[in-house]
Amino acid sequence: MHVLDGLDVGRKPDLCLSSPPSCQHIQTIFFFFFSFSADVDECMTNKHSCGPHERCLNTVGSFVCKLQITCPEGYQLRNSVCEDVDECALQTHNCGVGFICDNSMGSFLCKPKHKCISGFTQDSRGNCIDINECDSLNEPCSSASNCINTVGSYTCQQKIIRCSHGYHASPDGAKCVDIDECQTGTHHCGLGQICHNLPGSYRCDCQTGYQYDDLNKVCTDVNECWHYPGRLCAQTCENTPGSYHCSCTTGFSLAFDGKNCEDINECDKNPCSQECANIYGSYQCYCREGYYLKEDRHTCEDIDECSQSIGNHCYFKCVNIAGSYQCACPPQGYTMSANGRTCRDIDECTAGSHNCSYGQSCFNLQGSFRCLSFDCPPNYKKVSDTRCERITCSSNSLDCQSSPVRITYYQLSFQTNIIIPAQIFRIGPSPAYPSDHITISISKGNDEGYFKIRKLNSFTGAIYLQRQVRKPKDFLIDVEMKLLRQSTFTSFLARIYIFITSTV
Repeated sequence: MHVLDGLDVGRKPDLCLSSPPSCQHIQTIFFFFFSFSADVDECMTNKHSCGPHERCLNTVGSFVCKLQITCPEGYQLRNSVCEDVDECALQTHNCGVGFICDNSMGSFLCKPKHKCISGFTQDSRGNCIDINECDSLNEPCSSASNCINTVGSYTCQQKIIRCSHGYHASPDGAKCVDIDECQTGTHHCGLGQICHNLPGSYRCDCQTGYQYDDLNKVCTDVNECWHYPGRLCAQTCENTPGSYHCSCTTGFSLAFDGKNCEDINECDKNPCSQECANIYGSYQCYCREGYYLKEDRHTCEDIDECSQSIGNHCYFKCVNIAGSYQCACPPQGYTMSANGRTCRDIDECTAGSHNCSYGQSCFNLQGSFRCLSFDCPPNYKKVSDTRCERITCSSNSLDCQSSPVRITYYQLSFQTNIIIPAQIFRIGPSPAYPSDHITISISKGNDEGYFKIRKLNSFTGAIYLQRQVRKPKDFLIDVEMKLLRQSTFTSFLARIYIFITSTV
């Protein structure tokens, strides 16, 4: 039997549970392994993985980390827990005879068996001894007193010093100091006099600007303006109690020397609402162009050019602004001309700023536009943008034969200030023959009677606006012309859009 590192390597392992040949083979391998292997001490070779608060314990083929607990002072380790040490029970305290040990967590306290009264303290043996307050306290008495210790207390004894008249003892009682009668108010100086302190006494003098009256024994004011006329001030001298004061008239200020007068630049304080011109001793207010100076001679008021004849220069509307005026145009449909006075119509149709659809035609008006649709009725075909012609009628259709041969659309625009009556449209055959004869009528759109037909000759007629249209208004009237030529009647229809716009 061989022994290696305290292990019985010759002992058969408990793994031999099979047949003897197999068991003998395992025993041979086990014996061979332990015959040539030695345990490695991981703790000595520092190949363990224990933490800083753990202790490494080597085992055969491995190691164990055991938690290492260190208790602070006043505690002891028991069952892996730090418990308080009762110094009082173990008699390991250092309390004196006159003290009682009182345990606390991690330590202990020494408490006196009995307390001392005020003025006494307890020594290490627990005895009450007197406190010398004169030595232990910082300045227990004032500098004018001496400190005397007593049993349990102390007293302050006043220092005694005698001083002559006009002096008194210093606060610390060590010396005599002068009494300032002027500061303490114990002097007897009269009204208008100044008290001057002296060692052990004082003196009464008159203030500057006063003189002593021997008869009445008082100080009286000196009128410097009377004593020195014309020499003290450049303009006005005013006497004051004990002195004098120079002043200046309106428009001037007292110079730095307190005597001369300097002109005040009133314009620096902006007294005028607009322009200010400083003059010697005063100032003058002026107004900028487009303003006038009010009666207060300070405020500038705007001139309303629109209420005056200058405002008539505007073609449409005059707008007064601060210091001037501006000409304005209607808010829509117009723009100001380069001259700044007249309004120019915006042609929305040419500019492309209209909102007409693809199938509509844009017609420009003064200050606006209209989107018009030129559609042909049934049995008509469109031969141009504004003209429809009738399709051939059957011989038995009397309604078709009596309908207009041609329908033509027209657009007219006028302003509300048009002079009434006004001829606005003429109608007749083209070409015309002397034998032609026409009749004209307004077949639709003249319900309010604004328009009237007048025949100029046998082949020419005219439409007149006979009533004043005071507000912008749109009309659509149908004017029918029947032509008698060579004993045959032919009908034509003029569909006229008439737009009355406001005057600009």
